[in-house]
Amino acid sequence: MTAHHLLPAGMRELPPPWNDMTWERKPKLEELPHTEANEEAALGALTTALSDLPPTAQCAWSDESWEQFNRFLVEAAHRLEQVMPTTGLLTRENFTDALRGWAETAVPPVPDWWLEEQSDQIARTWTACVLSDWSHDVLRWLKQKPHGQKDIAAAAERCIRVGLSAQDAVTLLKALGAPHGEKALLRVVRDDEVNEADRAWARDWLIDLRRPGYDVRGQESAQGERPLLPPPVQELPYGWGFGFQWPSELPESEENIARARAILEACVPVGPVLEAVPAPAWDGDEGEERPAWLDVRLVMSHLMPFARRVTRERMTEAMQECALLGIPGAPQDPEGEEAERFVRRWVAWIGGWIAGEVFTWLGMYVDDQARITPWAMELAEQYARNGVAAEQAVGMLRWHDTAPRSRKALARIAADDSLPSEVRQSARDALGEEP
Repeated sequence: MTAHHLLPAGMRELPPPWNDMTWERKPKLEELPHTEANEEAALGALTTALSDLPPTAQCAWSDESWEQFNRFLVEAAHRLEQVMPTTGLLTRENFTDALRGWAETAVPPVPDWWLEEQSDQIARTWTACVLSDWSHDVLRWLKQKPHGQKDIAAAAERCIRVGLSAQDAVTLLKALGAPHGEKALLRVVRDDEVNEADRAWARDWLIDLRRPGYDVRGQESAQGERPLLPPPVQELPYGWGFGFQWPSELPESEENIARARAILEACVPVGPVLEAVPAPAWDGDEGEERPAWLDVRLVMSHLMPFARRVTRERMTEAMQECALLGIPGAPQDPEGEEAERFVRRWVAWIGGWIAGEVFTWLGMYVDDQARITPWAMELAEQYARNGVAAEQAVGMLRWHDTAPRSRKALARIAADDSLPSEVRQSARDALGEEP
């Protein structure tokens, strides 16, 4: 009877230890010497697997189906290894025998519908699991002491493109570094045909790989460059973190309060902003896609670590770097209208984050209300009304809610139906009002 193999045809002929599909494969590879001959064999095995990958499961599974499958993996692992210890024995027939043998004795019983209706899905999903585990071990071995870096990088890049242990392949390329690993990652992050999650993972490691270069540029003087922030803001001595945070131990001296006022007055919005300044720290819900601007900010924070280095030249460099990294929304033409909007947006956001940190310091660390009345309260209301650092501005008013001017500003904000509901609610909370 003809056997129906589950793995790519070439994998059936792999020699030990590359044909081992049991738990013993990992310790065997740990002991395998990192010679060029063994590396060539590992690359050959990986290329064989990539040459004819089996189709992935297409049907969506219910939660119950996944629970049954995970139970099967745990309870039948030893049985599966006994029946199919090598790549040549991974057949549909052997798998079905192992699956049904487990189901006959499983407690609690396995639902008949799961075996009958989803047998193909079970086989494809299991095959994908064992192939992923196998490629994980091979990539990990190649990562430890690579010799032919160009060939290893090519194989890892191909793994990413077909979705075989893509995250392991990305970390391997990062470990290879420049030139071969870095070049492969740069191709991957700009390829729309690569899975977006895998591109995002590759981009994270690529930024980490290129960060030393950003830091070198960030330490260079900005003399002769064109500043993008107002003069009072350029003098801010505190660098990027989540947003140019002021030290908590900073004394409430006349000099520091004067600096806070000058910065707020220099950055004050003249009207409602069309695009709200995002919160400096992003805490997404589970499953929520991470916004691309976080990667942009990460690049910028190293290229221009202080406000005085936020210049036109470095903003252009950051834009070009973000385009090179394939970050969504990064303009491709640094001279076009989209690039101008990019610069305006980021200058406004940086100014908004700095203003937010000023409000936080004024609220949490300045106790003498007389020193900041009435100008801080007036500016806080103006920022909140125009949608810039609104949370921090209302927070400052709340910290000083014993001051009549703060309470009056909070009352006006709470009663203004033109403002976002979260801003009004924050003011109501500060006043102790019911929603």
